Amino acid sequence: MEGDGGQVLCLFDVDGTLTGPRQKMTPEMADFLQALRKKVKVGVVGGSDFEKIQEQLGEDVVEKFDYVFPENGLVAYKDGKFVSKQGLLNKDPFIKRILPYSEREIMGTFIEFRNGMLNVCPVGRSCSQNERIEFYELDKREHIREKFVADLKRDFAGKGLTFSIGGQISFDVFPDGWDKRYCLGIVSKDGFKKIYFFGDKTMPGGNDYEIYTDPRTIGHSVTSPEQTRQICEELFFN
Repeated sequence: MEGDGGQVLCLFDVDGTLTGPRQKMTPEMADFLQALRKKVKVGVVGGSDFEKIQEQLGEDVVEKFDYVFPENGLVAYKDGKFVSKQGLLNKDPFIKRILPYSEREIMGTFIEFRNGMLNVCPVGRSCSQNERIEFYELDKREHIREKFVADLKRDFAGKGLTFSIGGQISFDVFPDGWDKRYCLGIVSKDGFKKIYFFGDKTMPGGNDYEIYTDPRTIGHSVTSPEQTRQICEELFFN
């Protein structure tokens, strides 16, 4: 790998791939990624905004990674410098449709406006870690987000919107084509021979599915940061 590392890019999801859900990256993982950067280019692509990615990966995240793509790449950094930002979709009709859901008992921010998407959180963004876990377990049994998304897909059929479930407590809404594949258009001009992608939400409807199955990437589905590291060690350090 030493000879062609500059022509290989590894892109990583954040939650469940480099960190626990909404948790900070461990020092051990941070050190491992810096060792990996000596062999290949390393980037991160997440659905969250830049501030949340900073919280999890460090204030100096743009210096720790060759590429940083918050909001699926609608915001982009390369080599420590800001590159581009795409604007938010027209949100008014969507907001009017989902406002009735906000009458339920929720905690804090229900809809978060990001540059390239809306993030919808049925339990509320300010929920505690215990409340997050409780909702996630309930969601696995009752499919709350899945049913919510199915309703919205029906109501907004033909409107050019994609709905993507990620993390433990929310889902994203954005224009068709603005999923994590968006970042591939940015890196395409850099001439990589291989682009590896690592993510945990790689099933249909998950927010890693499109980039994981894209023919431009070599996709790896993981269940934890430990598995991410194990696969990378097998690929690049043997």
